[in-house]
Amino acid sequence: MTTGAVGGSGYTNINDVLGKTNQEAAKSSNKLDQDTFLKLLVAQMKYQDPSNPADATQFLTQTAQFTQVEKLGAIADSVAKLDTLASGQASMLQSQLMLGASNLIGKTVTAKDPAGGADITGVVTSATFGGSTPTLKIGDKDVALSDVKDVRQAAKPS
Repeated sequence: MTTGAVGGSGYTNINDVLGKTNQEAAKSSNKLDQDTFLKLLVAQMKYQDPSNPADATQFLTQTAQFTQVEKLGAIADSVAKLDTLASGQASMLQSQLMLGASNLIGKTVTAKDPAGGADITGVVTSATFGGSTPTLKIGDKDVALSDVKDVRQAAKPS
């Protein structure tokens, strides 16, 4: 079915007007921008069959849908950037926790006893970085960094 004629040639779809096949269009650009969409819309309106013109509401609907898709793409890009930022901040926080825990080695700390008893006080002899929070070794007990209540310089030997 011929939808329009220019210079005696019949065109069957918008790709014929623009001189590209669907495959060529896909290869040349994976992402259509608003300018491309508007060019296609103008070409479609320009070369439509005068005896059977396209419905104006259809053009408005297509424009609105394209705008929605474009905005959704922008939102998806923003969410991806936020995800990257959150990952970076989580890595920075983990690094700060590891640095803080290693700085406590040799210091006297008071911490909540992991067994639920009275607070324990002692010199930190090591720091372990295996889980979500660093663990400090105080005597024979492993204490989470988040359970530390007080930090002091270790008493100097006399």
